[in-house]
Amino acid sequence: QVQLVESGGGLVHPGGSLRLSCAASGFTFSIYRMSWYRQAPGKERELVATISSNSGSTNYADSVKGRFTISRDNAENSAYLHMKSLKPEDTAVYYCRADLYNRIYWGQGTQVTVSS
Repeated sequence: QVQLVESGGGLVHPGGSLRLSCAASGFTFSIYRMSWYRQAPGKERELVATISSNSGSTNYADSVKGRFTISRDNAENSAYLHMKSLKPEDTAVYYCRADLYNRIYWGQGTQVTVSS
């Protein structure tokens, strides 16, 4: 079966760092675009970062540019989100998404809390 499993979330202080991981299985990971989204309570889910199938291009939300880095390792069927200089407003559930045209898969999410 198709699976996307996020891990690496947790509680960090402002200015801290976390690396989120997304382990994929059950589909041809290497040809899918990978993205990270986040959703805070009472807010709509928003796109954080996207990376192309061969890592040739990336896109970031303005709110995370210069602080977050998306990457992938097709040999390991994994995608990552390195988060630095974290702010309280980064607090959200972070979701991994794989998409290829109209085929979309979502992970279950991992909580990131940034608080003093």
